[in-house]
Amino acid sequence: MHQKIKNLKPDKTSSHLIGTLGEKSLHAALKLWCAQPGDRLEEWVDGFHIDIVRQGRLIEIQTTNFSSQKQKLKTLTKTHQLRLVFPIAREKWIVRLAGDGHTCLGRRKSPKKGNVFHLFKELVSIADLIKRQNFSIEVLLIKAEEIRCDDGLGSWRRKGVSIMDHSLLEVVDSHIFNTPADFLPLMPAELLERFSTLDLAKGIDQPRWLAQKMAYCLRSMGVVDAVGKNGNAVLYTVSNRGGAHASV
Repeated sequence: MHQKIKNLKPDKTSSHLIGTLGEKSLHAALKLWCAQPGDRLEEWVDGFHIDIVRQGRLIEIQTTNFSSQKQKLKTLTKTHQLRLVFPIAREKWIVRLAGDGHTCLGRRKSPKKGNVFHLFKELVSIADLIKRQNFSIEVLLIKAEEIRCDDGLGSWRRKGVSIMDHSLLEVVDSHIFNTPADFLPLMPAELLERFSTLDLAKGIDQPRWLAQKMAYCLRSMGVVDAVGKNGNAVLYTVSNRGGAHASV
């Protein structure tokens, strides 16, 4: 059984020192959450660094930028079962620190809420890998903190405030995709036989740009096919192949 990390409250004196660790805190916490007795952590396999090695399976935790791991994943899944774990913040709290990196100026809940559909933002770069029998994805919906520092070094969009770290508060849900067909339940039941990305966006209650990425991924997997156009809009239908595994 997974080790739960939940209901952790920020400490104004010590916990925010983790800001000096960049993006590593969330990754480290998720590794502990995923780990089971007998697992080996931080191992090298076929020349690649692996987060968790379990009997018969490699587990890689990736918090962003799937494209940077594409070659690694393609190489390892030729001979190993590999699961990619991807966290999405369903709830996020913003902790703001003073320029000294220690003094807490406040904590507020972000209005942004992530969901499983946000997987497709990253999946576009490796969507065809799900057709491999050795590859699977686990999406973890989490509660997290984003640690910001008012150091004047951050993006102008944030008025110089830097994002220093992300930390895990709780894992609240999990979705596992072993095959292309496992993505079919994400398709809204009320879709017409032929649908556009605008129809898909309305059906999943997400922006059209995200529905476009979802359609691209599902087409790459063989879950949907392009079957024509309505004006400039491509029309799709669920594939008769049902997103079966390819022998690759």
